[in-house]
Amino acid sequence: MDHRSRASRSRAEHFDRLIGRIDRLIGQGMAISARFTTWRLVIFVTGLVCIVTLYRSGWYHAGNAALAGFIGLFLAVAAYHNKLEGAIQRLRRWKQIKTIHLARLKLDWPSLPLRQWEAPPSHLYAKDLDLVGPHSLLHLLDTTISDHGRTRLTSWLLDQPPTPETWTRRQQVVRDLTARSLFRDRLALLAQLAGDEEINGRRLEAALLHPVGFRQLHVILAIQTCLACGTILLGTGALLGWIPGYWMFSFGAYVVIYFLTDQGEELLEHAVGLHHEMERLGTVLCYVERQAQRRPSALAELCAPLITRTAAPSLHVKQVARTLHAISVKANPLLHLFVNALCPWDLWFARRLSLIQTAIRDHLPLWLDCLAEIEAACALANFSHLHPDYAWPTLNDPASDQPVPGVLIAARRLGHPLLPGNSRIPNDFQLEGLGSIHLITGSNMSGKSTFLRTVGINLCLAQAGAPVCAADFRWTWSRLACCIRIDDSLDAGLSFFYAEVKRLKAILDLTSVRGEAPVLFLIDEIFRGTNNRERLIGSRAYIRTLSMSHGFGLISTHDLELTDLEKDIPSLTNFHFRETVSGSTLHFDYQLHSGPCPTTNALRIMQLEGLPISSENNGA
Repeated sequence: MDHRSRASRSRAEHFDRLIGRIDRLIGQGMAISARFTTWRLVIFVTGLVCIVTLYRSGWYHAGNAALAGFIGLFLAVAAYHNKLEGAIQRLRRWKQIKTIHLARLKLDWPSLPLRQWEAPPSHLYAKDLDLVGPHSLLHLLDTTISDHGRTRLTSWLLDQPPTPETWTRRQQVVRDLTARSLFRDRLALLAQLAGDEEINGRRLEAALLHPVGFRQLHVILAIQTCLACGTILLGTGALLGWIPGYWMFSFGAYVVIYFLTDQGEELLEHAVGLHHEMERLGTVLCYVERQAQRRPSALAELCAPLITRTAAPSLHVKQVARTLHAISVKANPLLHLFVNALCPWDLWFARRLSLIQTAIRDHLPLWLDCLAEIEAACALANFSHLHPDYAWPTLNDPASDQPVPGVLIAARRLGHPLLPGNSRIPNDFQLEGLGSIHLITGSNMSGKSTFLRTVGINLCLAQAGAPVCAADFRWTWSRLACCIRIDDSLDAGLSFFYAEVKRLKAILDLTSVRGEAPVLFLIDEIFRGTNNRERLIGSRAYIRTLSMSHGFGLISTHDLELTDLEKDIPSLTNFHFRETVSGSTLHFDYQLHSGPCPTTNALRIMQLEGLPISSENNGA
C-alpha cells in the first residue's frame, strides 16, 4: 500500500471514529431527553394535584406559593430540556457534516449534495474535464453556503488563469484555512442551524438596494402619526363619554391618506420574508468577524471589510433583520390591516428601510463578496484537508530565475482526483516549451482520454489555488482549451463533425494570441468524425500548425500513421498506452510509455464480445 492509500485510509478511519463518537453522544442525549420528558409530565401532574388540593382545602397562600414554585420549576426544567434538544440537533447536524466529508473522501457520489452548476455552452474545457454536473469536480468540492459562494468557486475553476497576485492571495487563504477544520465546519453548522436553504445573496441585494419610499415621505409620515395619535385620544374620550365621536373624522382622513400613499405592495414584493435570509447572513458574518479578529492571518486580511468599525456586520445586521421582520407582517392580511389601522406601520418601516439602505448600500456588496471568497477558499481547504497526500503546486515563472525556465508543465505520480485511490494509476509527465506536442496513441480503453483529463483537471486545481493529485507538480500559467467531449447539437443544427471542427478552430484561434499566457491544448481522437483519408490529411496539417503556435499540449489518436510526424516536427514526441492479452482477457496497465503504440485491440474486443470478424483478419 503506497503513501497515498495509507493517508486516505487514515483520514477515513478518523472520520469513522468521530462519527461513532457523535452517535454515542446523540444516544446519550436522547436518553436524557426522554427522562426530562417524563420529569416534565411528573412535575405538571404533581403540581396540578397539589395546587388543586391546597385551593380546595382553603389554604390559598400555600396554593399561591405552590403555584409559583411549580411554574418556576417547570419552566426551569423545560428551559434545560430545550437546551438539551438544541444540543442534540447540533450534534445531528455535526454528524451530517462529517458524514458528507467522509463521502467526499470515498467518492460516495449519491451521499453528496447535488446542486446546479452552469457553464457557458461554448466553454473550452468545463464539460470536457467533468468540472460541472453530477460526479464532477464541483460536485466533489462544493461546500458553499450561499449562491455567491457557489458562483465564486465555479469562477475559480472556469475563469483561468487568474492574475499572479490574485492566485498568491487565494492560495495563502486556502493554506491558512486547511489547518482550521473547526472554523470551516462551524461555519457550515451555523448556516445549517439558521436554515436549510442556502443564503440567497442576489435576493438580499435586490431587496436591500432597491429604492423604497416616495417624495415627502417624512411629511406624510408626520401627518399620519399625528392623525393616528389624535384618533386614539379622541376615541378614548368618546369611549369614556367625555366627548362626541370626533375620532371618525381624524380616522377618515388617516384612511384616505393611507390608501393614497400605500407602500405595502412594494414592501411585500421586495422585503417580506427576507428577515430569515438576513438572520442567516448575520449569524455567519458575525462568526467570521469574530474569528478574523483573533490573530493575524491571511483570513484576517481577507476579512478586512468585515472588521472595520463603521461597517461591521454586527452593527447593522440585527437592525436590518428586525426591520425586515416587521415588514413581513404584510404576509398576514388581517394582522397587517389591524396594525396599520392603529398606526402608519407601512410608512414607518418604509422610512426605516430607506435609512438602512443608505447605511449599508456601500457595505452589503462587500460583505457578500467577502463571504463568497471565504466560502470558495473553505471548499478548496476542505479538499486539501481530506487529501493531505496531495501536493501543493509550484509555479514556474518564465520571467524569473527558475531551475527550468520557459513554458512547462511537469508532474510526478500524477493521478485523477475523481477516481478512487485504490484504482487510480499515477503517471510521471513533463511537457516543456512552446509548440511541444505529445502525440499519444494506444488501444481502445487503454487510458488515453482519462490521462488527458487528468492533466487538465489538475491544472485547473493548481490555477484555482488548490493542491493537486500528484507527488509533485510544476507548471507555467496557461490558458486551457480542450476537445475531448464533443456532442452534436440538434438545436443548433450541428453534426458531431462540424461541432468538432468549430471547437478545433476555437483552439487554433486561441493559440494565435501571443500577448497572453500560452495555451495548453488537450485534444482527444482528432477529427474522429470523418473518414480515414481526410482525417489523416486534416490531422497532419492541424498538428503542424499547432507546433508553431503559442501553445503546447497533448493529442491522442488511433491513427498510427500520424506517429511519423515525429520525424518532421522536432517538438513532437510519441507516447502510448498499451495492453496485454492473457487468454481471452485484455489487461491494461494505464502507464504512459515512450514511442508509438505497437498494438491495437479493436478486433480483439469485437471478437471477445461475440461480433463476427472477417476470416482474413482472424490473425490480427
